[in-house]
Amino acid sequence: MPSLAAFAARGKVIRVNDDSVVFQPKDTNYELQLATKGKYDGPVNVPVNVQVRATVRKLLTVPSGGAFISPIFGPPKTVQGRVKHVEEGAIVVQAGMPFVLDLPSADHQLDLNNGPITVGHMVNAIVLPGATFELMGSTVGASA
Repeated sequence: MPSLAAFAARGKVIRVNDDSVVFQPKDTNYELQLATKGKYDGPVNVPVNVQVRATVRKLLTVPSGGAFISPIFGPPKTVQGRVKHVEEGAIVVQAGMPFVLDLPSADHQLDLNNGPITVGHMVNAIVLPGATFELMGSTVGASA
């Protein structure tokens, strides 16, 4: 059974700030501002594998819709897509890229009107500020 680490987002860092980066996932127009642990000193403008993670404020199971991250530019606020992996306290959602979401512990923060959170179902998550970026490796020789 895969772990959360098996779900890497591919793309490139296009800008570095003091405590964040702007990450552009492969095959998208997104420019996501993501928090880092200190100043990022990894590769810029070259393909990398990363884990992008956020904490859910409110999660809803939804009957249909597309996969997206909103807004397209800046810190993520809404993540919608199909669940790719479920484990205790976290899920992976395919929303243009794999996005690890830490689930809230309070029941009132989960709206499961369209069924439980299971692999293959669509969810919509409003996330707290501060989505994070963790470098998992370079993909030198690949195109992002």
